[in-house]
Amino acid sequence: MSEKRSQYDEIGQMDGLRAIFRDFYARVFDDIMIGFLFQNIDAEHLIERESEFVARLLGANEIPYQGRGMRQAHAKHRIMGGQFARRMVLLSETLVAHAVPEAIRHNILTHNETLRPLITKDLGSHCGDTSLARAEAAEKAVR
Repeated sequence: MSEKRSQYDEIGQMDGLRAIFRDFYARVFDDIMIGFLFQNIDAEHLIERESEFVARLLGANEIPYQGRGMRQAHAKHRIMGGQFARRMVLLSETLVAHAVPEAIRHNILTHNETLRPLITKDLGSHCGDTSLARAEAAEKAVR
């Protein structure tokens, strides 16, 4: 009997995640709408932290997340709801470009959306549960 593969294994483990986030951050840094927010930011650092964070989300609990909490990491930036939404579009496009299976894309995008209240106070026209308690619980589940 074969053992069921985790979403982390399906995506190609850390090498797969790094490839996805390397492409994603190239798109983000070059983006006319949000790229300016990433001036003077170390892309490789972001790629590693995001890869760790998503690895844990996808079932790799042995991978330590070495980054700061979402609220602390984004506190000094005034991120608007539309800017957050643009990041979500770029993330979705990147996941599709890398042929990430739909269930994994959904997991990653839904989790990112859940973290919105920790990253921006400007929730814009977002519908659904935007409670801070839910966002904090979602972050804690990965850390």
